[in-house]
Amino acid sequence: MVHYVLLIVCAVAIYLSCEWFVNAVEWLGKRLNVAKMAVGTILAAFGTALPESVVTLIAVTTGANAEAKNIGVGAALGGPLVLATVAYGVTGVALLLKRRKQSGPARSGTGAPPGGPQLGDEKDMRRLAKDQTWFLPIFMVKVALGLVAFAFKPVLGVLFFAAYAVYFWRETRGGQDGEGDDEELAPLKSQRGAASPATWAVVAQTLAALAVIFFASQLFVKQLDAIGPMLGLSSAATALLLSPVATELPEIMNAIIWVRQGKTQLALANISGAMMIQATVPSGLGLLFTAWRFDSALLWAGVVTMASIVYLLLTMRAHRLTPARLSVAAGFYAVFGLGLIPLLG
Repeated sequence: MVHYVLLIVCAVAIYLSCEWFVNAVEWLGKRLNVAKMAVGTILAAFGTALPESVVTLIAVTTGANAEAKNIGVGAALGGPLVLATVAYGVTGVALLLKRRKQSGPARSGTGAPPGGPQLGDEKDMRRLAKDQTWFLPIFMVKVALGLVAFAFKPVLGVLFFAAYAVYFWRETRGGQDGEGDDEELAPLKSQRGAASPATWAVVAQTLAALAVIFFASQLFVKQLDAIGPMLGLSSAATALLLSPVATELPEIMNAIIWVRQGKTQLALANISGAMMIQATVPSGLGLLFTAWRFDSALLWAGVVTMASIVYLLLTMRAHRLTPARLSVAAGFYAVFGLGLIPLLG
C-alpha cells in the first residue's frame, strides 16, 4: 500500500508543481521576449526534458556495464514514444472533456464536425505539421542507426546536438505567432499582488517548480518499478511500458493545464518541443557513449512512434485535426503494449 500511496502523492505533487511551472515559464518567456509558441516548444519543453536528459547522461556515462548503459538507450526511445502517443492522446481527451462541459446538451444539432471543431486554423495546422516534419526524419535516422554498426557511428551523435541547435534557433527567431499573443498573463503565484513580478521571482519559481517536478518524477518511477512486478509485469515490460509514461508525466501535466486554461496551441507546442529534445539530446548522448544497438522491443517502439507521427502529420496537413482524432494517438500506445507480449514472452 505504501507504493500506491506514494504513487498518488507524487502524481499530485507533479501536477501542482506543473501549475506553478507553466505560470512562471509564461512570465519567463515575456521577460526573455521570445516568440509566444517558443514558450511551449523551447522554454517549457527544455525545462521538463532537462531532468530526463540528465538521467540519460548519468546512465550512459557512469553505467557499470553495457546493460546499465542501455537503460539510457531505452529512455531515448521511450520518451518520444510516449509523447507521440499518450501525451497527444491525453491532450485530445482533455479537449473533448472541456468542450463537452462547455457546450453541454446544446451541442447536438450545431453542425460541428465529428470530434469537435479543428484545433486551430490553417496557419496553426501548418505550424504543427512543421514540427512533426522536423521530428520524423531525425527520428528515422535515429532508429536506422540502431540497426547498423560502423566505426565512426559515435561521431554522429554530434549531429543530433546540431539538429536541435538549428531547431532552437528557428523557434527563438520565429515571429510572435500563435494564439493569445497579447493576452494578459495570470499573476505570478509567488507574487500574486504584483502586476509585473520581479525577474528574480520568476526565475526562482521556475527553478523551484522544476526541482519538485524532477524529484517527484524520479520517486514516481521508483514506485512504478516496485508496482510492476506486483501486477505480474516483468522488469523489462515495466521499463518499456510504465517507466516512460512516468518520465514524460510533466509534459502531459503541462498540456492538461494549458488546455484547461484555453491555451491549446501552447499545450501542443509543449509536446512537439519536448519530442524534438527527446529525439536529439538523449540520442546524441547514447551514440557517443554506447554501442547504440536496438533489440526487437526497441525497434518496435521506434516503428510505433513513427506510425503515430505519420498519422498525426497526415491529419494536420489535411486540416482535419480535431480533439477526437488527436485522442486516437493514444491507441498507438495500446498497439505497442500488445506487440510487446510476444517480444518479451
